[in-house]
Amino acid sequence: MGGPGDPPEGTPEGASGGAEDEYRSVVFDESFVRAARLQESSARERVSDHAPAVRRRPPLRRGFTRQATVLLLLLAVAFGTAVFMGFRHPYGAAPVKRSTEPLRMSVVPLAPRGPVPGGPDARTLYARSPAAGFAVGLAGMPLPPSQPTAHFSDSQVLAALDTARKYVLHSALDPDVLTGRQVRPVRALIAADQLDQFDRSMDAPAADGRHAPTGWMVRFDPARTTLADDDIRTRGSLKATETDPATLQVVADGTFVYAVRAAGTEGKTPVSLFTVRRELTFRFDRDTLRIGQTRLTVSSTEAGPLSCAADTGAYLRPLLAGEHAKAGGPPGTDPYGTGAAALCGTLADTAQPHV
Repeated sequence: MGGPGDPPEGTPEGASGGAEDEYRSVVFDESFVRAARLQESSARERVSDHAPAVRRRPPLRRGFTRQATVLLLLLAVAFGTAVFMGFRHPYGAAPVKRSTEPLRMSVVPLAPRGPVPGGPDARTLYARSPAAGFAVGLAGMPLPPSQPTAHFSDSQVLAALDTARKYVLHSALDPDVLTGRQVRPVRALIAADQLDQFDRSMDAPAADGRHAPTGWMVRFDPARTTLADDDIRTRGSLKATETDPATLQVVADGTFVYAVRAAGTEGKTPVSLFTVRRELTFRFDRDTLRIGQTRLTVSSTEAGPLSCAADTGAYLRPLLAGEHAKAGGPPGTDPYGTGAAALCGTLADTAQPHV
């Protein structure tokens, strides 16, 4: 064995035993490096555990650490590439770009054949009319059993039906909307890309088949008409269908009967009934389903008793008890023009109470 300055396994072969090497204190050969892995056992270990004087240290796991690091980096790169290709792949599911579909609307006034019947109270008139068997409020338009379609789940179909029903509630049964005090409950259900059309309809009503407030909601002229009873009689149905893999359509078809009287009379004038038949077509995609909004694409309304010459764009102005329809019809319509045709019908006798 060598001296204190020699490596543990002695002087390497070929090394000079005489003159001292000037680099010996700083150059370590392989045997010295191997010897450096030896660790001296403590005195306690030698006494209590009969451990050898020296033991070999466990090898450093640098190789494993480097491999693990390289592997993790490769996995991260592969994952990032997969995500990137998923977004950029030409056959991936690209977002559907929808053009704004404006609401197409029509409001047809129905004129009475004679004077409008009236009565002392709404209950009496309802009992004598075809609305006697109608339910009160939204109970008259129950939710149908929902079933999944090819591309929409049962819960999505139910969400579409429920949103359409809420629209019916706020646009035809809410007293604040009916009397012209509010439009916000209706507006809150409209998809963002239809809000410009809705707001223009409220700010600048026009009988152009696009911008009549009465195409969006039922509302009476508050200066002329008030509700005599908040219990509106209703009968209607809801039907949901899938029109394409990205669209659900709901059609709400309902008849609403209102008890009305002259505004400001405080119950001193007789009550009459006003009937509105509405068919609304709603469109839903997955975005509007998620946020509880809809696109109203078609609104068809027939309402009476009204005069054919009355302006029904901004408000409905019912003929009240004892009143007759004014002479004259709707203004002429250019068949080659772009505006919606002005129409008028005759209120069926069965739509009025029998007195």
